[in-house]
Amino acid sequence: MARKKESPRQYELVFIRIYDVGRSVDFALVEVDGKSDPSRGGRKASSARRDTPESLSLPQPLIMDLEVPSAEFPGGLFATAKIYEDGAVTICIRVGARVRLGELRAVASGSLIRSPRGELTLGACSDSLFDGVLSRIRRAIVDPASDPGHETETYLAYCLLDCAEGPDAFIANNRVAVASLLVDAESGESLHEQKIAETLSSPFSYTTADLAIFDLDRCFIVAPPDGYEDILQIIEHANYRLLELRVLDRLLDKRLDEAERVLGSFSGRGRASAESVRKKFARIQALRFVALFVLENLENSSKIIGDYYLGQIYERLCAIFNTDGWGRSVARRLDVLTSVYEMVKTDNAERRTLALEIVFIAVCIILPLVQIAQALL
Repeated sequence: MARKKESPRQYELVFIRIYDVGRSVDFALVEVDGKSDPSRGGRKASSARRDTPESLSLPQPLIMDLEVPSAEFPGGLFATAKIYEDGAVTICIRVGARVRLGELRAVASGSLIRSPRGELTLGACSDSLFDGVLSRIRRAIVDPASDPGHETETYLAYCLLDCAEGPDAFIANNRVAVASLLVDAESGESLHEQKIAETLSSPFSYTTADLAIFDLDRCFIVAPPDGYEDILQIIEHANYRLLELRVLDRLLDKRLDEAERVLGSFSGRGRASAESVRKKFARIQALRFVALFVLENLENSSKIIGDYYLGQIYERLCAIFNTDGWGRSVARRLDVLTSVYEMVKTDNAERRTLALEIVFIAVCIILPLVQIAQALL
């Protein structure tokens, strides 16, 4: 018996790309109408799940509604920018589509989004929108990155809004196709059953009408319209934490390389004066303090702890992203910088002590001998 042909369903693709722009953004200098308002842009934000503690507090960004110039999509295309005080900008592009499950990858790759320049990928669209936002907030960025927007994290959510049979039945009937979407398998590539089972493991459901499965760069959500806004917010925050940890790790790595060069020029060739080394390490130490404050602020904003639905999702994402491993790497680099700085301080102190001892010997021993010799003459 021939299998019944799949009918198109209503989906929404949510493309999230977070850009690092600098140490912080001064909101007072940003020319945006109003602060974060979840109802802007025709989107109603879901209230937190009933088991979410009232103490949960996430950073509140400034929001800009964006226009995608000369881009067309049959199901509509909507974009926003979120500007965070901690020096990050999120571009969020939402695409509605009534398609078959097997066509979703083509939507994500941009083959259905048209522009005068041809097919427009979601990534290219996001980068173009970011350039426009950056030009508007550049003067508000404190200690801008050497290449703002170079460091990014990207995540894509496939959201099914039309599921009469229920989420569990849909996943059971389409497990190969959903797993292939999550790992972005090439067309015609056959996934092993072990990979399929691993990818679809650990689903999350709050009611019988919703389900969410997460992977490294993508997730698949089954929920009623506007029933997953809080999940998207948690996804964005987990990616933001990963991005900041990566950026901080790379910054500290550069400072360690700089410290190694300074020590090499001092102890190897002896051309750098102790005063020069002291000044250079004072600058490195100042940057180390900045990194400590950034790490502390990041940890404070990431305290989504608890056995409640959104907390479980956040922990799952952090485990997939290995944010604990990145955090340990940052802590190790901070410890090494501290040790190097302490060694330099100790070395400088020993040099000063030696200089004082030489002066003391000169004053207390050599000078009297010189005076005696002059008296005898």
